Amino acid sequence: MTKSPILALVGGGARSGKSAFALEHARTLGARRTLLATAEAHDDEMRARIAQHRRERGGDFATVEEPIAVPEAVRALRDCDVVVIDCLTLWLSNLLVRDESASAITARVDALCDALRASGLSSVIVTNEVGMGIVPESSLGRAFRDLAGLAHQRIARSADQVYLAAVGCVLRMRPAPLQLVAAGGVACPA
Repeated sequence: MTKSPILALVGGGARSGKSAFALEHARTLGARRTLLATAEAHDDEMRARIAQHRRERGGDFATVEEPIAVPEAVRALRDCDVVVIDCLTLWLSNLLVRDESASAITARVDALCDALRASGLSSVIVTNEVGMGIVPESSLGRAFRDLAGLAHQRIARSADQVYLAAVGCVLRMRPAPLQLVAAGGVACPA
């Protein structure tokens, strides 16, 4: 019997363990794995971060780097069972700083959901929860926060699984019931 593909959304704050959890989760979803990276290496510090992430995930993920055309990159994936997109909010900021309108970005989020469902792949989307802090001072910051919140709502509506990483723990929010699934970097029994 073949397992149906799932769409999982993994959100949380910076250094909350969400990316490590997403990679571990993807390893349970298929043997042929791809990481779709949205980061751009504009400086030495970011190049070092990207290199560190590559070392951490090891050789069991093919890597596709695509900062803008994410739905198109998903549609082009071949010989893959599961894709991890890391990360949604970085992709949104890449689009926003290129002067894409909020409506165009929202349409691209919908296109990503459509591409993932049409692909037949399981997918794990990593994202930063940015709406729990203070109201950003700049209009660009507020636009980013609002777009991220709308994107999270749209993807969560399509997601089979939703996880929240916070204070060193990962909570499964969907499917119910709410459950601690990882703590301190160690998976908890289901």
